[in-house]
Amino acid sequence: MKVLVIGKGGREHSLVWRLHQSQTVQKIFCASGNPGIDQIAQAVPIAPTDVAALVEFAKSNAVDLTVVGPEDPLAAGIVDRFTHAGLKIFGPTAAAAQLETSKSFAKTIMREAGVPTAGFAAFDDAESARRYVKARTGPMVVKADGLALGKGVVICHDAKAALDAIDDAMERRRFGAAGNRVIVEEFLSGEEVSFFALCDGENAIPLGTFQDHKAVFDDDRGPNTGGMGAYSPVPQFGPELEARVMREVVAPTLAAMNARGNPFRGLLFVGLMIDGERINVLEFNVRFGDPECEALMMRLDSDLAQNLLAAADGKVANAAIRLSPRSSVAIVLASGGYPGDYKKGIAISGLDRLEGNLPSDIKIKWAMRRIRVKVFHAGTAMRDGQLVTDGGRVLTVTAMAPELATAVDAAYQAAEMIEFEGRHFRRDIARRALVHATSGGAGSV
Repeated sequence: MKVLVIGKGGREHSLVWRLHQSQTVQKIFCASGNPGIDQIAQAVPIAPTDVAALVEFAKSNAVDLTVVGPEDPLAAGIVDRFTHAGLKIFGPTAAAAQLETSKSFAKTIMREAGVPTAGFAAFDDAESARRYVKARTGPMVVKADGLALGKGVVICHDAKAALDAIDDAMERRRFGAAGNRVIVEEFLSGEEVSFFALCDGENAIPLGTFQDHKAVFDDDRGPNTGGMGAYSPVPQFGPELEARVMREVVAPTLAAMNARGNPFRGLLFVGLMIDGERINVLEFNVRFGDPECEALMMRLDSDLAQNLLAAADGKVANAAIRLSPRSSVAIVLASGGYPGDYKKGIAISGLDRLEGNLPSDIKIKWAMRRIRVKVFHAGTAMRDGQLVTDGGRVLTVTAMAPELATAVDAAYQAAEMIEFEGRHFRRDIARRALVHATSGGAGSV
């Protein structure tokens, strides 16, 4: 099988890495790749949003399956174009991708399907949104309706903050066209959990639970980012949560999309807020999350190519999903200044220690404790033979071990081996789960 992966970040590197281990994959292309991806796949110099060129490439190279990583090509209708050309592709159509590309559309679907979610109102003009906010007290959430790279959600503790968020999105155009419409939601308390489901239009199977860390600084301080770290599984939420989400969220959502004539095929990412026995959907994404994908690919023991092909063929019930019971942790090393302005072209050092020159004492320790470490490239480039930074999120250091605490320790030990000027990473990834574990806490949803 020949596979084409669309994208160039850490998520795509982890997908390529896992596809490279498939017994059924003979050739992997990646558009447009990065230095890590280029070691195991053929780089294709086509932008992920150049749909016409990607269709022609897939046809001329007899690609058997295309896997879309980022959301922008999905919003641009890449699945529609590939399908029209008779090419097999994993992901939703542009109409089905509205579950992510329009928060108001997603909320409408949830309302139709009876999916539990926060109360909301949508606004196309700033003044109407302001009047709505001024009539309310207490915390609320303001969201840009469109795609904003994971940064368009603002938790507002009072009306003044909500008014500022509305002005940011609709007047100051901080998120561009994504802020043409805003959603104002009731604030929900609890614990956030991400849930993945592999869907074929009618049926779905679960792909695990994750906890992402969106804020740039420890203790969830600072602005939101695309994601600073994640771990899987979430130990305080077990099989009961999985069953409830499949029954109360995924199944009715697929049914509602089918009723509209827009069946959803691909990866449904459900962002949840859990408060005791109560679950609510915060948002949908229609592709693998990043860095949740890196954590998932570490745990996936089944053939990724066959799993994705089954979903694309409408036969997800035939997909043999196997996830390791071990825990994985992904820690993002970011450029100084991210998610604001940051420099590019800064030399990166230390990766060679993790890719062949690991100190013998650490190598023995990791082997004895069944620790596996892998670094995925996100925003990197090669300049005159030197690996340099080329994005806000630079590398994702991922570790897997029998126990979550062991995986966390190994991931941080590996992260400290990599250096570049301005390097920043959160020091509290998975802390909440470790606190639950030491206090004996457990979920009961």
